Amino acid sequence: MKKWMGIILFVLCMVMVTGCAKDNDGAIKGNESNEEDLDKNQETTQAPDANADQPAEVDTEEPSGTIEKTDINIAGLKGPTAMGMVQMMDLAEQNKTANNYKYTIAGAADEISTGLVKGEIDIAAIPCNLASVLYNKTEGKIKLAGINTLGVLYIVETGDTINTVEDLKGKTIYSTGYGTTPQFTLNYLLNAYGIDPEKDVTIEYKTEATEVAALLSESDDAVAMLPQPYVTTVMMNNEKVRIALDVAKEWDSVSTDNSSVVTGVVAVRSEFLENNKAAVDAFMEEYAVSTAFVNENVEEAAVLVEKFNIFKAAAAIKAIPYCNITLIRGEEMKEKVGGYLTALFNQNPQSVGGKLPADDFYYLP
Repeated sequence: MKKWMGIILFVLCMVMVTGCAKDNDGAIKGNESNEEDLDKNQETTQAPDANADQPAEVDTEEPSGTIEKTDINIAGLKGPTAMGMVQMMDLAEQNKTANNYKYTIAGAADEISTGLVKGEIDIAAIPCNLASVLYNKTEGKIKLAGINTLGVLYIVETGDTINTVEDLKGKTIYSTGYGTTPQFTLNYLLNAYGIDPEKDVTIEYKTEATEVAALLSESDDAVAMLPQPYVTTVMMNNEKVRIALDVAKEWDSVSTDNSSVVTGVVAVRSEFLENNKAAVDAFMEEYAVSTAFVNENVEEAAVLVEKFNIFKAAAAIKAIPYCNITLIRGEEMKEKVGGYLTALFNQNPQSVGGKLPADDFYYLP
């Protein structure tokens, strides 16, 4: 009997062991299956099928905030100095510029000078020597960001005797701008060609361009120096007047220091630049696009020139090609401006503010 009991116990033990082995094996296989399913689920979540009819949903809610635009107060003088800005002015009205631009077109440089010094104007298109004067006056609180207008002065005549600068010797020249850059520019040019402004020519300075225009209309052999767009206006009203010489080209032909006649520049308050460098750089990029537009789309630009009360469209259409509107930055700007200011300084130090600006005058991004 004991023998049979032992056999029965042995059989029961074997059955239990086999059952446990099957259970363990099943559990292991079950775990592996669950892990594989988990991996597949993770892969599906991380890389959904691009061709699936219903792709995985993603959060498309836009940020609640928007990029803030910088408010910039900008001023320009009536005439070529402001003409290059007109496309940008038009876009600013439509809120299509990188920042918020508020423009003021002034009839006199004093209005802009006061605004820059007081901090009411951030960026301004002004005469080159005025930027230097303000830099010295404010002890470096004005910087130069670019050249926006090169030479706009022309020698015109009602006859046909002036073809070179040397032909001016012995002539009477009517002009505006006594004691300012037109006088200094003409004197530099005459001296460069060996003509003494005080002995070899007679220069009569008038207060207004209209006075010079009247003198031209009364004579068949009168010679004058006038800026654009007044040259164009005079020629539209007097068929006898012709352009004899481009003062800027004549300057360039004798320049040994890569300088040029620089009429207008882009000045910016130093404090504003330091606090808003990205905004100023964006403005300058848009300015470059605007000047290109003005030069390439003269008729459209002329309409905008009149729209913003800078000059009449009829005259602007003919004048723009002669206004040398541009935007020059960096080292080239520094070279041209430096040479021009030096030429002015050598004749009258006060024309540039008593001394030549230091290197920190030039903003070289």
